[in-house]
Amino acid sequence: MSLTVRIPTPLRKFTGDKADVEASGATVGEVLENLEAQFPGIKENLVDADSGGLRRFVNVYVNEEDVRFLDGTETVLKDGDSVAIVPAIAGGCELENNLN
Repeated sequence: MSLTVRIPTPLRKFTGDKADVEASGATVGEVLENLEAQFPGIKENLVDADSGGLRRFVNVYVNEEDVRFLDGTETVLKDGDSVAIVPAIAGGCELENNLN
């Protein structure tokens, strides 16, 4: 199953500056693993190594719904879904600060 994943500007250095990439997976977690396989290093910016959950400054949306209000990284996906990774912004962009 192929999905389109929207990549925020701070992470595009991993994707060859692509804003949208194709990924596969039955869940959000599997899509993140697939992104890591395609673009090494991207996952460590999205997932907390200790908890295995999304970093607090990373929001992931499936068809415009925040996965934190669904089943998190276990959110089931279907063919044609769109996934968007959006850095949380509060007093600056933490994602961009952590990438520098």
